[in-house]
Amino acid sequence: MNSYQDSLRLAAAITAFALLLAGCAARFSDGISRDQPEAAHTRLHAISQASQTARGQIVSTANPLASAAGLEMLRAGGSAIDAAIAAQLVLTLVEPQSSGIGGGALLLHHNGDRLQAFDGRETAPGHAHEDLFLKDGRPMAFAEAVVGGRSVGTPGVLRMLALAHQQHGRLAWERLFTPAIALAEEGFPISPRLHALLEQDPHLRKDPQARTHFYQPDGSAKAAGTRLRNPDLAAIYRTLAKTGAESFYIGDLAEQIVDTVRRHPTAPGLLRTEDLKNYRPRIRDALCFPFPAAIKPAAGVEICGFPPPSSGAITIGQILQILNRLDSAQEQAPSPRWMHHYIEASRLAFADRAQFIADPDFVAPPAGSWASLLDPTYLQQRAALIGSIRMPTANPGNPQGMASKSAAMNEQFEEGTSHLSIADRYGNTLSMTSTIESAFGARLMVSPTGNGGFLLNNQLTDFSFVPRLADGMLIANRIEPGKRPRSSMSPTLIYERRSDGSRGPVIAALGSPGGASILHYTTKTILGLLQWQLDPQTAINQPNFVINGPQAVLQIESYQAGMQHLAKGLQQFGQPVQEIELVSGIQAIVRRDGLWQGGSDPRREGISVGD
Repeated sequence: MNSYQDSLRLAAAITAFALLLAGCAARFSDGISRDQPEAAHTRLHAISQASQTARGQIVSTANPLASAAGLEMLRAGGSAIDAAIAAQLVLTLVEPQSSGIGGGALLLHHNGDRLQAFDGRETAPGHAHEDLFLKDGRPMAFAEAVVGGRSVGTPGVLRMLALAHQQHGRLAWERLFTPAIALAEEGFPISPRLHALLEQDPHLRKDPQARTHFYQPDGSAKAAGTRLRNPDLAAIYRTLAKTGAESFYIGDLAEQIVDTVRRHPTAPGLLRTEDLKNYRPRIRDALCFPFPAAIKPAAGVEICGFPPPSSGAITIGQILQILNRLDSAQEQAPSPRWMHHYIEASRLAFADRAQFIADPDFVAPPAGSWASLLDPTYLQQRAALIGSIRMPTANPGNPQGMASKSAAMNEQFEEGTSHLSIADRYGNTLSMTSTIESAFGARLMVSPTGNGGFLLNNQLTDFSFVPRLADGMLIANRIEPGKRPRSSMSPTLIYERRSDGSRGPVIAALGSPGGASILHYTTKTILGLLQWQLDPQTAINQPNFVINGPQAVLQIESYQAGMQHLAKGLQQFGQPVQEIELVSGIQAIVRRDGLWQGGSDPRREGISVGD
């Protein structure tokens, strides 16, 4: 699978299993999904997938063409970073609703010795202000805030990937662009899922460049199976391949990006060329915590995730460790009592998330350390708040008795992303989540000659629309110039824990798209792997359940067997339940008995491949 034609054959094999969409997430009059960021892929339950097994190297991404590009790099002697870059470049082309070079990413990487958290999160423009999404003193409607240049943050993914490649790449930077350039020039078949999302979205077709690229003259989406070429993106990729990532941030392309943002007819943005020029990725310290595991090793595991501005490691760590302190912890399948405990643990974790988590370059952690939110004594105090019935209000805590100086942020919609997990033959393993935020981002296409291009993010809508409460208390995740918005992206690595308590080798890499629900999709899969002793594909296939806020109600996948019985059982705990379509996109790889096993979420169109 090392050529353009091989990639197309793989895509065709997957697409052949697709059925017509029977139903999609509930949509409001503004065309923005309030339930899930993107519709489910049509092969859910249409394919009985088994975990992919590989001896030395494996790639799991959200699209078969991206997986093929990643595996091509590994077979050419490349590293996991090389494969991730090639895959992300293809995802920009074939999965434009979810991620791309116009957005950002969080990358967790282990090279067999060192763990690094590469932060390529977008930043607010230097002229951004905290009232950006207020209108007559009130928060804008979500669609009004999203669509146009106002919501565009400084893209970070390319400079972050270039930094990671400088440290861990093995192939030449230019070589990594080869699969994406071929696909952009020769075209790829529009998948049924991409077609459905294009058809449903009322805003993307309003952008002249996007309308020309994705739609027929009558405004209908180009049909599934149509070969979509993207000459402008191919030309951009050729330039980036030869001159490096810097040509995205300085020069003609940077000026075109800024011009696209600032000239939007109804919602011009604040991005300037100096914002692109001055953008810098960060390398942060991952947050890790121990966790018992029903599988080997007997000493348990260490779970490592992304620190702020991501809420991933903290929120997932709190949910798992609060659950582990309750007497339902060892149940091998979710019972009504276990789910009641999960709901309450999640509500407490999300209350802390709303109160504390924001860009660490702007906001100090509680009690002087983000680890205070994962402190065992603190989590025991939080677990003690959970009783036999739903608590009326879930409030944030006071780690080490330190009261917060900021106000809690109200929950806001968070939307589309993409995830990939990769291991190479050299001992490198990575987990990366990338995003342009909403499905199709800000609905703005950078198109130098009007023949395709790439979409820009709407990442600024991940900031709190309301910067302060009526009493003047500031919200930690408010908009400030140069600040990174809080994220739910949760790339995760799991390590074997040795008997002496030290960290052993990586045994799993995973993550998911899905807005705030990412936290639960990832937690569910961790529990499936570690506690319920499932292989990665079976763990991914398990029913989804989410609770996205301190006062929110449980949402469950209504079409999954057994979930209605669970919902009925929760009545005795005072827990209301909403049945909904929950569109995760989990990609997981697990090392067991000397082999890699890969799983890819059947709710979307990804696949795991390896050797």
